[in-house]
Amino acid sequence: MSFQGKEFTSGMKQLVINLRQFNDIKRSKNNFKAVWAVEQTANGLGIGQATVRRIMAEYNKNKQNIPDNAPKTRGKPEYIIPQNLQPVVRKYIRSQNLTGQHVSVDLVLQHLLQINSNYNFPITTLWRALNRWGFTYGVGKRRSALKERDYVILARRRYLRQKRLNRNSDGSFIRPEVYLDETFINKNHSNQFTWYLDEDGPDVNKPSGKGERLIVVNAITLDGWVDNARLVFEAKKKTGDYHGQMDWGNFSKWFTEQLLPNIPANSIIIMDNASYHNTTEENTFPKSNTKKEKLRKWLDDKGIPWGKDLLKAELYALCKMFEPKPEYKIDKIAEASGHTILRTPQYHPELQPIEMCWGVVKNYMAKHCDFTLKKFRNNLPVAFSQVKSKTCKKLIAKTVIEENKYWEEDGKIDINQGVDII
Repeated sequence: MSFQGKEFTSGMKQLVINLRQFNDIKRSKNNFKAVWAVEQTANGLGIGQATVRRIMAEYNKNKQNIPDNAPKTRGKPEYIIPQNLQPVVRKYIRSQNLTGQHVSVDLVLQHLLQINSNYNFPITTLWRALNRWGFTYGVGKRRSALKERDYVILARRRYLRQKRLNRNSDGSFIRPEVYLDETFINKNHSNQFTWYLDEDGPDVNKPSGKGERLIVVNAITLDGWVDNARLVFEAKKKTGDYHGQMDWGNFSKWFTEQLLPNIPANSIIIMDNASYHNTTEENTFPKSNTKKEKLRKWLDDKGIPWGKDLLKAELYALCKMFEPKPEYKIDKIAEASGHTILRTPQYHPELQPIEMCWGVVKNYMAKHCDFTLKKFRNNLPVAFSQVKSKTCKKLIAKTVIEENKYWEEDGKIDINQGVDII
């Protein structure tokens, strides 16, 4: 009999336990070493010694009850693809597009597995992630392949053009650049991996929940963290998207009172597209259910001619042609203080160096976690001190390299896609 490669049922586990206990009695009578019983049990059932130790550790932990298999959640995928794989996937797909190579979901999965054997995601889960990240599977000039959607390319191109306009011939910045962002850290955030004894099993005495959550807002420049700009507050919820814990009120208050007074004059403030960053000014642009008289008045106020025979739908379509661009409240606040807002393109965390600063902070917090709120709060200032001026200079320089690479590769991919094969 061999259980090799099979999922252990409770009956199979009971057999392992019974044989191990039988061998323990023989070991005790003959004064053999403790490992003898493990070896005999493993050899007798055709399984690994580590499996024997794991089952016995579970058995002892469960107070001599047969350990059950953890139930699987039905109706949900077993794997969730981490957001930090976005840059990895984008780099691979773009490199293949650049050389005219075919790209499929299977090939992306194979690439991820080469990086880490644990990245064995279901194909449908990976497919959905690629769609969320702005990729599409369509017919190109050369062949069908995964490629970026036009709106992603346009957003990146606009952003990079503005960044390049802010550079001197030697690569230095014309105007100071300020990167701001928000993140969260849970009280029980700690390292997942640790050494343990096989006989004891991998169970570590950690709290089961994530604990209280702190939301952190801050900004960096080439000189490091912006002085007095750090905002830390406790979230009302311990789970869910942390962006839902922020709103326009507390963000604009932080922006006005803590950020603007502490950054260099005439700065370019770079941030992502979180909803509270994009709160718009109230405008009087008509809606689809606006009455005909108001549609006509709006057109008259703008000096736009219209015909009396135009239907309501036609009037609204005419209004839409002259719809003004949205005006963001935060942009006006920044401009009033002599600064400019620039938003990073969607799905490009690698273009935000402060994202890597969060990684430094969270790594420190994980290594020094003792699962108490007092220690958690005391560790936070020390964690921030790990990000120094030289750290920010290095990370921003690395981001500039990524920007230049995107700019050059976009041009090459555009040329390749413009050539038909006859």
